[in-house]
Amino acid sequence: METTNHTPIEYSTEEGSNKILGFWVFLGAEIVLFSALFSVYLVLHSHTAGGPTSKDLFEVKEFMIETFLLLISSFTCGLGTIELRRHNVKGLVAWLVVTLLLGLGFIGMELNEFITYVTVEHATLQTSAFLSGFFVLVGTHGAHVSFGIVWMICVIIQLLRRGVTPVTARKAFIIGLYWHFLDVVWIFIFTAVYLTGLVL
Repeated sequence: METTNHTPIEYSTEEGSNKILGFWVFLGAEIVLFSALFSVYLVLHSHTAGGPTSKDLFEVKEFMIETFLLLISSFTCGLGTIELRRHNVKGLVAWLVVTLLLGLGFIGMELNEFITYVTVEHATLQTSAFLSGFFVLVGTHGAHVSFGIVWMICVIIQLLRRGVTPVTARKAFIIGLYWHFLDVVWIFIFTAVYLTGLVL
């Protein structure tokens, strides 16, 4: 496939286009995974077995800060994509680093939240079906974010070594898609788990 002035660099080769398409298919499978976890959590929400309920555990300040960090990180990741299209390695790397730091802040807060639930509230996976559903759903998302952080570090290293090429551009674009996907999943967690959990 020939490169044109109107073709983004990540799509400038047939291999790049095919791999990006393949990643969209992968994200479709991830949607199925998280849909199942959401369904299980919502069914089990009222099954607290006399243990702590969502109203007992959830703190508005905590999950609002987590949401703020992840939303801003999605924005900075988008700014990185703009720099990618400009072939600006320094700008792209800078925005990815900011995204990375915000992601680390999110994971730090989530780990602190889980540790507090377990050590202070004595709320564990074994306490109730509700908590099992909660930890599995939110923990799976957290594991995905942690993987995304490691992946982003690897992409940043490649960008610093090789600059913006069709291959590194594809990798940077795909990690951006992944990060935005995790942000969308968090919006559903924010709504279905935390906000709903304060009301029901």
